Amino acid sequence: MVSAKAPGHVVVIGAGIIGLSTAWYLQEQGIKVTVVDRGEVGSGSSWGNAGWLTPALTLPLSEPAVLGYGFKAMLDPSSPLYIPLSTDPSLLKFLAGFARNCTPGKWRAAMKVFAEIGRTGIDAFGELAAGTPAMAEPTRPAEPFLTGFASLKDRDALVREFHMIRETGGEVDFTLLSGAQIQELEPTLGTAVVAGVEIRRQRFINPPAFMHSLADTVVARGATLVTAFNVFDVRDTGPGVEVIGSEGRSLQADAVVLATGAWLGALARKFGVKRVVQAGRGYSFTVVPEAMPTHPIYFPAQRVACTPLGDRFRVAGMMEFRNVDAPMDPRRIQAIVEAASPMFTGIDWEDRAEEWVGSRPCTTDGFPLIGPTRSPRVHVAGGHGMWGVALGPLTGKMVAAGLTGNPAPATLRHFNPLR
Repeated sequence: MVSAKAPGHVVVIGAGIIGLSTAWYLQEQGIKVTVVDRGEVGSGSSWGNAGWLTPALTLPLSEPAVLGYGFKAMLDPSSPLYIPLSTDPSLLKFLAGFARNCTPGKWRAAMKVFAEIGRTGIDAFGELAAGTPAMAEPTRPAEPFLTGFASLKDRDALVREFHMIRETGGEVDFTLLSGAQIQELEPTLGTAVVAGVEIRRQRFINPPAFMHSLADTVVARGATLVTAFNVFDVRDTGPGVEVIGSEGRSLQADAVVLATGAWLGALARKFGVKRVVQAGRGYSFTVVPEAMPTHPIYFPAQRVACTPLGDRFRVAGMMEFRNVDAPMDPRRIQAIVEAASPMFTGIDWEDRAEEWVGSRPCTTDGFPLIGPTRSPRVHVAGGHGMWGVALGPLTGKMVAAGLTGNPAPATLRHFNPLR
């Protein structure tokens, strides 16, 4: 039932998982929703990511080890973290703020916040699945989720992180594996994998299939979905909002949600959202192994994430702080190939398909921006870094609660977009 404080009609800008999840939860409150996007459904970072729903690995990006790469390594296109030389003041401001948050103390504090989220992110996916109509594309159990290592030293680094998660209030259920044990679970892993960790109670999705299923569900529940609608301004008109698009198009509504990913700042800044949202670009492609893996596999030292998507195997990785609209850099695809290929057997790495680059929206402190701006009619939902998919439905639930005056999860207090 719509409360007296709730808007009657909300425009959601962005048809990624966060925007569509927000639409779904608004519909639960009986609110009319229009979703618009500059591209197609899931055409941003929602499409080509690894699709992991992994509380055990949903960690702050600003870990102290990032600074251990060193400045020279960050300028190397083959590095897992690549920062091209730039004089862009916005990027330089982001990097300075990001570095200030890469301290052990701030990272531990951030870990406590992520521990609060716990499994509630996965629980929100369950609510989507249990809705009416039911979604056609399910989440899938990763039993177990696998991590592989070329050395025991590399494995010890992840185990230390898991112990820290437990110390800060989180839960991780894991078991150490030998190289032979993990290769028995996944025969496509090569002899370079000398150790592993299996993590239980994690899940994953097929991102493209899930996104289209969620979009179909939202439309079936009565939403209007408009693609190829490039929004260049949002105006607070007093009683409502006006969303102004290209070719003279505009929409009027009672409220608007900005869920535009790495483009968030362009529309949110004039409403008091000063935090820099920097594109942290990731790359992926798919291959067809001789023996198709059945588990998601992560190589933490190489920063390579792999996910079975039915008849293809997605290989993803890299973090590249660069302009959101910069073209794909083929050197980054090659860097993933060089990092991943020693860890597998039976894959033709030249037979790649679906090469992709997408921009994760990153903030300096690693926390998303969720909630109202200086205008009570303009709310934002973004800045999730690498975890937009994992936290997408939970974010939609938080935003819908804020717009309708319903109780929101307590964790929302950490994500004030005006901080």
